[in-house]
This record gives sequence, structure tokens and C-alpha cells, in this order.
Amino acid sequence: MEDLKKKGADMNDKEIVFSKSIKAGKRIYYLDVKKNRKDEMFLAITESKKVVTGEGEDAQVSFEKHKIFLYREDFEKFMNGLNEAINFINQKEMLEVIGDMNAKADAENVIDADANIEAALEAIAEMNEKGMELDGEIKIDIDFEEPTL
Repeated sequence: MEDLKKKGADMNDKEIVFSKSIKAGKRIYYLDVKKNRKDEMFLAITESKKVVTGEGEDAQVSFEKHKIFLYREDFEKFMNGLNEAINFINQKEMLEVIGDMNAKADAENVIDADANIEAALEAIAEMNEKGMELDGEIKIDIDFEEPTL
């Protein structure tokens, strides 16, 4: 009877054909390509987060796990949605950086237009290095004022 249970459990396990782990702070993301009983492949995405409760010798370590199963027919829609969400975040962050730069320039009453343009170009270059894309235009409004002595 015990052997029958083991065989049943082994047959229900999905075959992993590819696996990739991504360590990100207290989280680890696992990307596992698996085959189902019909030999069709799908992606299992698992987030594993280390949770420590208690302190000192009484500390208990456990892992909180969340899974998503992504099937071949949904790959394109999922990737399109994921890219759209990532681009939205990147654009919002870029606008915040530019807004912060403008606020800083206003606060310091910066009149050196060349320095402002260079700082904006450096910020854009940094965002491009991080893979952030620009959609549309960026308008920079610079007021030229005479310095007061």
C-alpha cells in the first residue's frame, strides 16, 4: 500500500525541464518550465519570501510562497501586459526625477541653463541604461533671469 502511494505521488509531480532562480533581497523568484501529463509545457512562477517571527533563540524562520501558472496560449498577452506595466512605472519614475530636478532648480534659483540641460540629459541617459524607454516628448521649460547682485 505504501509503494502505491509513492508511485501515485511521483506520477502527479510535474516534470521540470528548465529552472531559473532570481534572488532579490528577502525574496527569491523561481521560474520553472514544467510538462503536464499531456507533455505540454507551461511556466510556473513562484515567489518565496523568508519570514522571521520572534527574536533571538526563539526566532522561527518560515517561507511564504505564492505561485502563478502561465500557459503557452497566454504568453503573448501576459508579456504585453507586463511590458505595459513596467513602461508605466518607468515613465512615472522618469517624470518624478524630472519634477524633482525642476523643484530643486526652483528652490536654488538656478540660472545656469547649460547645467540644467546637462543634468536632464544625464538623467535621461541613466534611465536609458536601466532600460527605461521614453514615449512621446519631454519638454523642458527654462526661464532666463538676470542675476541680482
